[in-house]
Amino acid sequence: MPISRRKAIGLIGGGAVLAASAAAGGFLATRTPTRALQPWGLAGDYDDKRKNALSYAILAPNPHNRQPWLADLSQADTIVLHRDTARDLPETDPYDRQLTIGMGCFVELLALAAAQDGYAIDFSFFPDGEAGPVAVAQFANGGRPDPLFAHVMARRSCKQPFEQRAVPADMVAALAPYAAIIDDEATVAELIDLTWQAWLVEANTHRTMKESVDLMRFGKTQINANPDGIDLGGPLLESLMALGMLSRDALLDPDSTGFKQGAEIYRELLQATPAYAVLTSAGNSRLDQIEAGRAWLRLNLATTGLGLALHPVSQALQEYPEMAPHYERAHTMLAEPGHTVQMLGRLGFGPAVAQTPRWPVETRIMNGSG
Repeated sequence: MPISRRKAIGLIGGGAVLAASAAAGGFLATRTPTRALQPWGLAGDYDDKRKNALSYAILAPNPHNRQPWLADLSQADTIVLHRDTARDLPETDPYDRQLTIGMGCFVELLALAAAQDGYAIDFSFFPDGEAGPVAVAQFANGGRPDPLFAHVMARRSCKQPFEQRAVPADMVAALAPYAAIIDDEATVAELIDLTWQAWLVEANTHRTMKESVDLMRFGKTQINANPDGIDLGGPLLESLMALGMLSRDALLDPDSTGFKQGAEIYRELLQATPAYAVLTSAGNSRLDQIEAGRAWLRLNLATTGLGLALHPVSQALQEYPEMAPHYERAHTMLAEPGHTVQMLGRLGFGPAVAQTPRWPVETRIMNGSG
């Protein structure tokens, strides 16, 4: 369950937060996790064509920011791409579908970055079956830059309320090649209810909520040390932590004031949604999931280019028993019989949001440079 900074700030009243911030003075003014954000500034700074492409690919969106990719560079002009199973999400993603979609986002961004440098990549997916690498990527000359690459550094997943204004018809039409866009009021209202009810299930099921809470990084020190998972940082949140008002125990207690206030903020966030984007596939194979990730990455870049915000809200698509009624409802609403809804996201005009932490590209390389 992604928890936005705005949601966490709402865990207690604003007066206490402001008072704590004022008391802390200059210390809190330096709480940006600079080291965890360095990979954004280093993208495109590598001489090796593979590392250069990887330096962009690691910025791809992925579930809970787990960054589950590992690259083997032991073969010349080749990346053997693995998914790090130590980063699995067994409670909310028991069949690794969402993580595989995240790998698809990575693959597409890798291809876009290589093409920008004049290289084409030939992918062989799951060459040894699911137990082996996700893909073997062979680089060759001849890549042609894609206009979507221009939006890579500005791409975000915007976990904030959107402006209460419609997405213009020309933008809906421009996004039609990337996803199904739903903007009629009745269906949007039904999807707001669906995504809210699904969020409640995840938040009130202890083991699924705990999976998210265990992955939270509280404050600059934790974020810099582990730049994955759900980052909760910045001056206001560090004030809460210093006062003992933001903790894992509170976030796991549905009866706590903080939990209830956070839930209300998330409900208001969902209410501020003028449209949704939906990706479906006829099948649900690993390759279908990879292709869904590639499509989602392109959609995210296209929305960025149009000045729109995109926020994945795929709780209703998760495949554990408590979520089954909402999973069925989502598929009845959004997919043809037998098809799979792979991604569901809020779409609208949102505020600018910060970059998310990333592990340096060197930490995602399994062995030498070949």
